[in-house]
Amino acid sequence: MNALTPHAMLQAPDALDADPEETAEWRDAFLALVATQGPERARHMLQELARLARSERVGWQPGLNTPYVNTVGVEQQGVFPGDLAIEERLGSIIRWNALAMVVRANQAYGELGGHIASYASAADLFESGFNHFFRAREGLGAGQHRGDLVFFQPHSAPGVYARAFLEGGLSEQDLMYYRQELSAPAAGAHGLSSYPHPWLMPDFWQFPTGSMGIGPISSIYHARFMRYLTHRNLLDCAGRKVWGVFGDGEMDEPESTSALTLASREGLDNLVWVVNCNLQRLDGPVRGNGRIIDELERLFAGAGWNVIKLVWGSDWDGLFARDLTGALARALEGTVDGQMQTFAAKDGRFNRDNFFGQNPELAALAQGMTDEQIDRLKRGGHDLVKIHAAYAAASAHKGQPTVILAHTKKGYGMGTAGQGKMTTHSQKKLDGADLIEFRNRFNLPLTDEQATGLAFYRPQEDSAEMQYLRRHRQQLGGYLPRRETACEALPVPPITSYAQFALQADGKEMSTTMAFVRMLTGLLKDATLGPRIVPIVADEARTFGMANLFKQIGIYSSVGQRYAPEDIGSVLAYREALDGQILEEGISEAGAIASWTAAATSYSVHGLAMLPFYIYYSMFGFQRVGDAIWAAADQRARGFLLGATSGRTTLGGEGLQHQDGTSHLVAATIPNCKAYDPAYAGEMAVIVDAGMREMVTEQRDVFYYVTLMNENYAQPDLPEGAAEGVLRGCYIFDSWRRLSDKRERPISSKNVTLLGSGAILTEVVKAAELLTAEGLEVTVLSVTSWSELARDGQACEQRALAGEAAPGVPWVTQQLAETRGPVIAATDYVRAVPESVRAFIPPGRRYLTLGTDGFGRSDTRAALREFFGVDAQSVAKAARFALQNGGA
Repeated sequence: MNALTPHAMLQAPDALDADPEETAEWRDAFLALVATQGPERARHMLQELARLARSERVGWQPGLNTPYVNTVGVEQQGVFPGDLAIEERLGSIIRWNALAMVVRANQAYGELGGHIASYASAADLFESGFNHFFRAREGLGAGQHRGDLVFFQPHSAPGVYARAFLEGGLSEQDLMYYRQELSAPAAGAHGLSSYPHPWLMPDFWQFPTGSMGIGPISSIYHARFMRYLTHRNLLDCAGRKVWGVFGDGEMDEPESTSALTLASREGLDNLVWVVNCNLQRLDGPVRGNGRIIDELERLFAGAGWNVIKLVWGSDWDGLFARDLTGALARALEGTVDGQMQTFAAKDGRFNRDNFFGQNPELAALAQGMTDEQIDRLKRGGHDLVKIHAAYAAASAHKGQPTVILAHTKKGYGMGTAGQGKMTTHSQKKLDGADLIEFRNRFNLPLTDEQATGLAFYRPQEDSAEMQYLRRHRQQLGGYLPRRETACEALPVPPITSYAQFALQADGKEMSTTMAFVRMLTGLLKDATLGPRIVPIVADEARTFGMANLFKQIGIYSSVGQRYAPEDIGSVLAYREALDGQILEEGISEAGAIASWTAAATSYSVHGLAMLPFYIYYSMFGFQRVGDAIWAAADQRARGFLLGATSGRTTLGGEGLQHQDGTSHLVAATIPNCKAYDPAYAGEMAVIVDAGMREMVTEQRDVFYYVTLMNENYAQPDLPEGAAEGVLRGCYIFDSWRRLSDKRERPISSKNVTLLGSGAILTEVVKAAELLTAEGLEVTVLSVTSWSELARDGQACEQRALAGEAAPGVPWVTQQLAETRGPVIAATDYVRAVPESVRAFIPPGRRYLTLGTDGFGRSDTRAALREFFGVDAQSVAKAARFALQNGGA
């Protein structure tokens, strides 16, 4: 569709114009400039006038909205390179199979759900990408394209399955088991997950997008991580794009728009978003009283993105060409989305009367058109020619990320059953008449019986449609989506090369945070693994003692360092570099976890293993960005999350919102997350070593959460033979006994066992000393992971329930079998954390748990521990209580 001619756009009278004649002279002068010297000169003059207005403090700046027409005009479209008729037939077939799959599932099992309307609106947007733009990975060899990254709108998953059915990647039997992942294997089928889930479909989906907002922010940081790989000379990602198809309602999510300026600041022209503006959320209009396309145009343009509006289809071109007065443009400019949705839901007669009937000028434009022709006027997002033109312009654009705002109808083609209706999102069932109407709307080669019976349809293999589909995907490298995991394993250096100081600490005082940074520094020096490590911080590198890494490996910046930092003479000077290794994300945990996910999934996305270490205040992890961590788990991330200054009493003065008492509780709910709360540097060294080997050498799909403390205390040597217990969750810790405690004392008949983890283990040790001085026999266990102990115990229980002859004995039960007396457990977390192992305490043993339930406070560590009842005196008191009240 041609953009409006300048004269047409200027016909509307301006009631505020004090001198129309002078205004006309300015207009004529500008149009003459464009005609004689071209757009570039015209842009220069406009910029100069805007600069003058600012310097004269006129109080004006250019608006961010452009006319409600297509950004790419007819004269800029180029020749459509495909066979339009075949592509439309393919799109119609895929629409049908997607609809049939969802409706079948809900006819058989009304509880399964599923979505029809979102894909109905986005089908052409997807198909243009599949046929012409979305490149698959050719291989990992030199010169082979490693593929584009495509983030699919989650509610459109049925359409992606339907295309895979045509391609042969899924069978008809598979489609029969949509959203029936448990039942499918028994029928010899693959269960199809509700939304894109790599964990559930590990060879199919690449990115999880089902939680709204996670896909958009993730796509930005994946695009930036590709630049990071290129600038660090690890992998050339030139020529690869990140495509994201998202919904207009999804843009309300904070994560969707929180990183827009990062994308423009970094100049990510390898990033293209397609926002499906069907104007409808789940319950009604996205902006019923406004215009979401205008709103998003302002948002993205203001954030520095290149904005392409794809509003009207080719059928509108003639109408705009005949509209010499600008009446059509003015009518569209004055129509809010709620009314536009009503027009979508009604037929051609209604639209003739209520849209084109607004004034004689509009009515004249519609003369000669039948009601059916008016009903078939396409929005831009349903016109393959217009979509291709927009995608091509986006692909060619340099220097900025691009967003395509594509105007569509939700439930497109569903007729009276759901097109544009308030209930469209929930529409999952259609009656026979609706199915036949859909069949007719898209000219599908189905009999009435096949249509009402929801028969799946695949053309013959030698048909023009199938040959076209396969040829175009072969030209683009193969089929999508497709998740691949081929990746070279990385060797891990010997633990003694970077952590000997921790294994043999000899009582030196340090915090576990300090010990971790020292280990990381050593690992970065390893010639093989070092370059693959990605240190990530939100904004606290100096707080965590990482400032020495600024000079050593630098902070990544896509433009290098354009300033002389004020501390340039310092050994810890701030250094940004094009090949910098640290990703410092500013005060954005959402951004940092998105970067971590990009690095942690590089093995599958890029075929290149990377090992990210993201260190942060533990309170601002699972509690703040837990949804993003779940998405990373779904995507089978491999890396380390380091929750520093962890625990509710460790970061004393900061107060309630900085004190973490629950992260280990949340981490325990994620199946592929191994969570550890080590008290000592030697324990942490064993955990980090095991985690690295599991992730980059054995290539298992797990990630580790390790909590670190900022409290300095004496670090003992790691006891010989303790490594197994450290990794399984606990071991008997005898290192606490001092020489003075080994003097002869009366043999006591009273025994007590104390369990402690993380920062509170030091309090448990002090309690053991107090109780020993009172003549009690005390055994201390260092608990490194409550969740691993609980999982091990539950696994033993499950094997026993399944009737296995040798289900095994839980590790914590085995360790406690070597001790006597009541068991007291203390942590810096809520009591639910140590309570998780209660079922596996040996029978007849009293079990008391101490934790930090409630809200945090600001005070000293000692005061806080006394307040929550996890200090040495409280632990000793609990032990005495258990003994006095029948503790075995």
